[in-house]
Amino acid sequence: MNLSVPFVTASDGEFHAPTIDEFFPPVIFFEGTNFEINRIILIRFLMVAVLILLFWLGTRKLRIVPGRGQSIIEMGLDFVREGLAENLLGKVDGRRFLPILTSIFFLVLAFNITGIIPGLNIGASSTIGFPLVLAAVSYVTFIYAGIKKSPKNFFKNSLFPPGVPVGLYVIVTPIELLSTFIIRPVTLTLRLLMNMLVGHLLLVLLFSATQFFLFNSEGLFKLFGVGTLAFGFAFTLFEILVAVLQAYVFTILTAVYIQLALAEEH
Repeated sequence: MNLSVPFVTASDGEFHAPTIDEFFPPVIFFEGTNFEINRIILIRFLMVAVLILLFWLGTRKLRIVPGRGQSIIEMGLDFVREGLAENLLGKVDGRRFLPILTSIFFLVLAFNITGIIPGLNIGASSTIGFPLVLAAVSYVTFIYAGIKKSPKNFFKNSLFPPGVPVGLYVIVTPIELLSTFIIRPVTLTLRLLMNMLVGHLLLVLLFSATQFFLFNSEGLFKLFGVGTLAFGFAFTLFEILVAVLQAYVFTILTAVYIQLALAEEH
């Protein structure tokens, strides 16, 4: 089974740019049922299995003096625990929400990085399902945190901030409703989705152009293939940075929303 994205150079020798159809690959298993699996879904299953395997291998024989695998796992976990959870939420609340923040960070990172792995070649987070589900998880988590902290006042103080003149609530309350309960999940979803979608299209464009210039053009036009190949390699490195950065941004925004929900005024 070939999971790679085919180059978009037609057999007639003409160049065809990538389209949105890249993100709607043919069904591989269970076609015509509610459990259809295409290559993107298959990549998600694969990366979840890889994450489980890596964490199992890295933690099955914990030692006081860690080996290489344990050191890498501990470094990643410490980054989320100290750099994100405890830094924003404090030790007590940081440890409460550490499992969900850790899951979000490593899932987003793993699903993003598949965009530059040969044979996979597409981000598992580049279709809306995964970003939408994670945004919903983040949304439910910060609302739960606020209600748990202050069952009676969370929604009241979120929509009617203390200290605001009563006459201004007609303006402030709709803004708070929009920004807190609507824009947050929408922006979380779209930020991750669009970064991975655009990154994939750009890489496919560059490498398909490389194939076209090197194998379908003549004369000096072949030199353009060298240029597109160089840009493709540079943007591949950039996509690695984007993959890590988007995992960090999604996780830290979730932590910030939880921190705001736990604020004393609530």
